[in-house]
Amino acid sequence: MGVFFGTDGLRGKVNVDLTSDVAYKCGNALATLLPFCTILIGCDTRNSSSFLTCSFASGATNGGANVIDLGTVPTAGVAYLTKRLTADFGVVISASHNSKEYNGIKIFDKNGFKLDEKQELLLERNFIQTKTCPFNKIGKYVQRHQLVTLYKDFLMQTSTRLDGLFVLLDCANGASGNVAPLVFKKLGAKVLAFNTKTDGMSINENCGALHPEKLAQKVVKLSADVGFAFDGDADRLIAVDKFGNVIDGDMVIFGLAKYLKSKGTLKGDKVVGTSHTNMGVEKELKNLGVLLVRADVGDKYVLQKMLSEDVVVGGEQSGHVILKDLHTTGDGILTALALSNIVVKENTTLNKVCAVKKFPQTNVNVEVCDKFRVMNNERLANEISKWSNVLGDNGRLLIRASGTEDKIRVMVESGEAKSNEHIANVVANLIKEIDC
Repeated sequence: MGVFFGTDGLRGKVNVDLTSDVAYKCGNALATLLPFCTILIGCDTRNSSSFLTCSFASGATNGGANVIDLGTVPTAGVAYLTKRLTADFGVVISASHNSKEYNGIKIFDKNGFKLDEKQELLLERNFIQTKTCPFNKIGKYVQRHQLVTLYKDFLMQTSTRLDGLFVLLDCANGASGNVAPLVFKKLGAKVLAFNTKTDGMSINENCGALHPEKLAQKVVKLSADVGFAFDGDADRLIAVDKFGNVIDGDMVIFGLAKYLKSKGTLKGDKVVGTSHTNMGVEKELKNLGVLLVRADVGDKYVLQKMLSEDVVVGGEQSGHVILKDLHTTGDGILTALALSNIVVKENTTLNKVCAVKKFPQTNVNVEVCDKFRVMNNERLANEISKWSNVLGDNGRLLIRASGTEDKIRVMVESGEAKSNEHIANVVANLIKEIDC
């Protein structure tokens, strides 16, 4: 992980960590990485996205790159269009699930894959020196917002008809609002979409994948068949069944794996999860004859493991799910369509598709000033060792620094919910004490 880039690109508070100057340098550095390249750029609905797009594009064109502005589009749409249109890079201005005061920069290569850490470090080195082209070598900037139609067409081509399915969509006031409702409607579903504002100040606010309980209430009240909640850039999906039960990324992966296994199309009888994937899910996958391969947290690490293990389904508890045979990155809308297809084809319900008995799990996020100092503290290491010995083979304690925020995440998992909460709180309090 570099100075600027974390587990999911470059991210920070607007005009604090992420400024127009940083965006300019990033655009200019990318143009330097591959001279006279073509860059696609898209963004979510944050009010800061437009000025960061302009800053990035200015740096890139001054460095000799040609920039095509896609406008508001999901992250997965940029990845798809980069490969489809044979551009050299795809860039997304978005902070994904983070709140409105944050923004970020994600970069895809020509094949629609996120840059690896070596490429990010090389890019960071180019931040040091600005490249200024002579007037006749400066790149061009054009807007092509209509190109998002190609991404919508791609999504529809992955799906069967969804006639008769009543779907609720929580678009998190983000980038999915101008894509997901139209796609589901054109496929024949009855659709009610909400949280589709584009004011830039409501993104992820008490809605979307981080707050699926709001969607759950609506699904039950309106007797919908399914509900799907996206985050700001629609790379995450949290689902809700007709009874209002929330279905997280672990359960989605289980449901997809179970279906593909039953059809004999689960390649290698393996799926990829992360260190946070629930032990109960791992156990029930094993009962199906499916091996769970764990990767580090972060969808790019999940994809790396999927590629090395030749696995078609992988993802994270948070709702990043990658369907490798269909796309190169996590796509919440694509995943929602995949689940809807199973429900329609099998004439079943989502609760049956994703039914899995999970171990109780407690997650606590601790805001800190210096997450790296805390993570390297000897007292914390001793505390982790102590509680790991207590849990033994019947549970897990995981501590990790967030790759996108100034937080340390504590996860405790075992068969005893109260014990999990106790251990998590003890460790969280120690982290606060160390950080003071």
